[in-house]
Amino acid sequence: MPRSGRGDYALRPIRFEPNFLSHAEGSVYVTCGATRVVCTASIDEKVPPFLRGSGTGWLTAEYAMLPRATQSRTPRERAQLSGRTQEIQRLIGRSLRAVLDLPRLGERTIQVDCDVIQADGGTRTTAINGGFVAVALAVERLMKNKTVAGSPLKDYVAATSVGLVGGVTLLDLEYVEDAAADVDLNVVATGDGRLVEIQGTAEKTPFTNEQLYEMLEIARMGIEEIIELQRRTLETGKLDMERLLPHYRS
Repeated sequence: MPRSGRGDYALRPIRFEPNFLSHAEGSVYVTCGATRVVCTASIDEKVPPFLRGSGTGWLTAEYAMLPRATQSRTPRERAQLSGRTQEIQRLIGRSLRAVLDLPRLGERTIQVDCDVIQADGGTRTTAINGGFVAVALAVERLMKNKTVAGSPLKDYVAATSVGLVGGVTLLDLEYVEDAAADVDLNVVATGDGRLVEIQGTAEKTPFTNEQLYEMLEIARMGIEEIIELQRRTLETGKLDMERLLPHYRS
């Protein structure tokens, strides 16, 4: 299957445009091939009821897709969120909380919003990748304003997809590849290589342990590339990454 001129283990072109919106504490416009997502991180000076009085903070995420983000119009989810949307929101939230020291936030919430304006596969992984950049920008704002004593960020986090399509292992699936995949995995990992989440299923043909390990290794290589792009994006934006991630070692 043709891959728009890229190799089996190559990511689609990924680009982060930080500070995309004027009002959010952190924002980024992220593209991954033809998939395009706007991610914002907003600071709310309160926490959910179950954390009041605990001295610790929280991060939560929302995900939405514009009606014509896809090839045919998808109705807006007004009355009730679909199971897919709820599942993706939880995934984004878990992924970003995995690299936050929540007590360092104090009793405040980072609200992450990920809005897909065009979808061509990998919307959830692209939302995680952009969500991290937006959160880092928001955390930098908190530190600049001396709202927090030290950075609550512990590490980078990024995500990508990998799958078996026609017996071939492919990294970062486009929509047509995802639709044709025998096996499809979404992998989330931190900068030091630890896994946050693996979502995977055999759509058609069961797969072996060896195939799983191969897919995880290829996903790991892709995630390392994405984290390097995140780092370069933030450093280009004049963020002091040693201060923002004081304990991170690449």
